Amino acid sequence: MAESDPRIKGAPLPRCPGTSVRDLMLADTNPVPEFLYTDEYENLGSEPIPASRYTSPEFFEAENRKMWPRTWQFAAREEELPEAGDHVVYENVGKSFLLIRQEDGSVRAFANVCLHRGRKLKTADGWSTELQCPFHGFTWNNDGSIKKIPCRWDFAHLKEEEMALPEISVGRWGGYIFIREAADGPTLEEFLAPMPEHFQRWRHEECATAMWVGKVVPANWKVVMEAFMESWHTVVTHPQLLPFTGDANSMYNIYGDYVNLTVTPFGTMSPHVDPAGKAEQWIVDEFVKYNGRSSDNYEDKEAAAGGYNVKVPEGVTARAALGASLRDTTTAMFGHDVSFASDAEMMDALLYNVFPNFSPWAGFQPNIVYRWRPWHDVDHCLMEVRVLTRVPPGQAHPKAPPMKFLSVDQKWTEAPELGILGDVFEQDMDNLPYVQTGLKASLNGKVQLANYQEIQIRQFQNTIMKYLNDEL
Repeated sequence: MAESDPRIKGAPLPRCPGTSVRDLMLADTNPVPEFLYTDEYENLGSEPIPASRYTSPEFFEAENRKMWPRTWQFAAREEELPEAGDHVVYENVGKSFLLIRQEDGSVRAFANVCLHRGRKLKTADGWSTELQCPFHGFTWNNDGSIKKIPCRWDFAHLKEEEMALPEISVGRWGGYIFIREAADGPTLEEFLAPMPEHFQRWRHEECATAMWVGKVVPANWKVVMEAFMESWHTVVTHPQLLPFTGDANSMYNIYGDYVNLTVTPFGTMSPHVDPAGKAEQWIVDEFVKYNGRSSDNYEDKEAAAGGYNVKVPEGVTARAALGASLRDTTTAMFGHDVSFASDAEMMDALLYNVFPNFSPWAGFQPNIVYRWRPWHDVDHCLMEVRVLTRVPPGQAHPKAPPMKFLSVDQKWTEAPELGILGDVFEQDMDNLPYVQTGLKASLNGKVQLANYQEIQIRQFQNTIMKYLNDEL
């Protein structure tokens, strides 16, 4: 495996001592894509972030007005609207849109508003042959053209060619459907780069939503999203993960204004753990108990070995043993041959963040997908967690289940389908509401960020300001 030159702009930043992501990748069982161990970032400095960006209603309104309409937003997965006539209602920051599958298989998006008196045409996902307003019966075809104006004699002033539903841009990639309200700006492919190239290996278009849970969190959407842009909070917030998580050894890459990548190695001990007397088997045993993506494999304590539940041979690392087992188990379970895949792609947390609010995990295991949306005011958001699993070759994609909604007073653990992930998210909830109230109580009004481990937060904040300053 060839070594790769880093792509760093500005002075390189200090890194945690010990085994690096690059070290692990170069020792992998199978070749690892270079982008998973090549440093690529720009030194963005050390200036603090104003706390008001998370607490100010005025800043919140500026985002709603100047940022959200001009960005590509992940609005749906293809399996949410598999048949012609299926529609999805996507709402954010007071806007409501209808995504509708057309007869030719394309997807179009329209303002979900009757052009008569302004009632929402649809309030829930579903299927229809036409779009009829429940108030007075104005009706549109699924392609947005006007079909019927009731009491037409009383609307002689309306021209049918001017009564088409306002349409917005739709982009599709990897099974994901995006919308953008603004007519101009980068194409979806430009916006997502380099993800389309990276994901050619992982092909999320071969995946489907297996579970989907959303919860209202009493914190600003950026507070919650940024908690998932760094791994080093694990040492205090998720200590049960330290035996198999290289939290402070993570690699943080940034690609332009819109995309970044975190690589957090699993199957290796945290640098915060004393390795004395701890065998490779101990790493695996802890992984079995606490790794969120494997929880469904271990409800039965008598379950046969496989997946994450392996015995590590003498002289073999936990990562190598886990990688071999996961390749076999995944191939058998989903029918896709992944014998070529690296250990890293079978177990590591490979998390891409796409501006402004979309974060898919990569690799060949069931993938978590996050989305965050403001929830009515500056102090609340809706955090959504999906799990995608691979569809076996030759099988039709199952329709996505509806999102299970958890109110602000409910716990993630009230969604048992999340397994141990619910417990992990509840540990985050022990912090995030108090981050929001703490930011409001701040006397110096500053948020201080780590130079490297929180560089993605700084990139994210810089991009927001570029939108608000009309630089993007």
